[in-house]
Amino acid sequence: MPDLSVTPQSALIDVPRSIILRGVPAGAEIEITSETQRGDRMWRASARYWADDAGTLDLSRDAPLSGSYQAVDAMGLIWSQRGEGGVFHDDPSQPLETTLTARLESAPIATAMMTQTLMAPGVTRQPLAEDGLVGTLFTPAGAGPHPAIMILNGSGGGINEPRAALWASRGVAALALGYFGAPGLPRYISNTPLEYFARGLDWLRRTVKPRGDFVAVAGQSRGGELSLLLGATYPDKVSAVLAYVPSAFVHGGQAAADPALGRDGPGWTLNGEPLVHQWQDNVTASWEPYDNARHQRRNADAMRTALGDPAAMARARIPVERIAGPVLLISGGDDGAWPSNLYSLIVQSSLLAAGRTAEWVNTPEAGHSILFPYVPTTAIAHVHPVSGIATTMGGTPAANAEANIAAWTAAQSFLASAVG
Repeated sequence: MPDLSVTPQSALIDVPRSIILRGVPAGAEIEITSETQRGDRMWRASARYWADDAGTLDLSRDAPLSGSYQAVDAMGLIWSQRGEGGVFHDDPSQPLETTLTARLESAPIATAMMTQTLMAPGVTRQPLAEDGLVGTLFTPAGAGPHPAIMILNGSGGGINEPRAALWASRGVAALALGYFGAPGLPRYISNTPLEYFARGLDWLRRTVKPRGDFVAVAGQSRGGELSLLLGATYPDKVSAVLAYVPSAFVHGGQAAADPALGRDGPGWTLNGEPLVHQWQDNVTASWEPYDNARHQRRNADAMRTALGDPAAMARARIPVERIAGPVLLISGGDDGAWPSNLYSLIVQSSLLAAGRTAEWVNTPEAGHSILFPYVPTTAIAHVHPVSGIATTMGGTPAANAEANIAAWTAAQSFLASAVG
């Protein structure tokens, strides 16, 4: 009787699994499919393999003959899934359930279930809606005190509960703070005051009373830019910075801008004044490569045009040397949104020139969408949730899956070292 096993069957989403099929004919060609309900949509992947002479198939050992992914990868049937919509449920406490089915000559011969969770037992979820702040606090199990981290989304807006829930499951109190694009918040990123985040940091400290008064900031894309900006603006409030696919420069509203102000209008303000951004009075900056792209639009192509005006870029550079704590940079070498690898190099160089260092993890063939391990990485082209314009984020599914593992491994090690 064939037997398909997943070990561990249920665990946090960042835990790799062993997937093994036993008891099939020696040398048989086997198809294994994965199906996961994600929100209200089903995501699927499949691949074909040869069983060995003992009638065993081990996904951590055996490469597919054909299918959704190519190389040996125990979790390939997860990250290569394709579907529509988001990859998480709206409620982060709801686990992701995957059905794995093995077929021989198209007939099902064995099934197994795999459960991925974002919230470990004992993690609590507390909505935040006070002092003008909107977000969700996830607190680890146990009495604490725990270190803390603020999680910031990118130009899609909203509140990044999955990332915060996973951090809390790994022992870090995490506040997913929204700043636009969620109920009770502005619709657009334009003219977002940095003081809002300072209040968020203060609230997090008062509420969590973190271990060693440690509060890090982590953000992706515009949130990565923002994390560096907050570290430089409020060095006494930010203990460490984790900047995912960040910018080294202040940007304008871009894809998340209020249409009344336009994409070249300001994104951030401080003391009521807009921050100078890299498109401002820039003689080489042009949207032409993006607006008139013959194929998929890559925002990065337009961003590179701005680099031709060194004076404008100098005015918009984030003064990262003012950041008091350690810095981690995560980037992809094929980032379609903006050149996060070049931006990360500029940040690192600025810190080195000031006698500082920065950890930097760059995956050369990865794109802009770097999250954490064992989630689908196939949605490379997408319609921007604010602008409604179709664009590509770059990378390949396999490279993005690799980057997810590298980034999450580095982030956990970095934060543990920073906390001390």
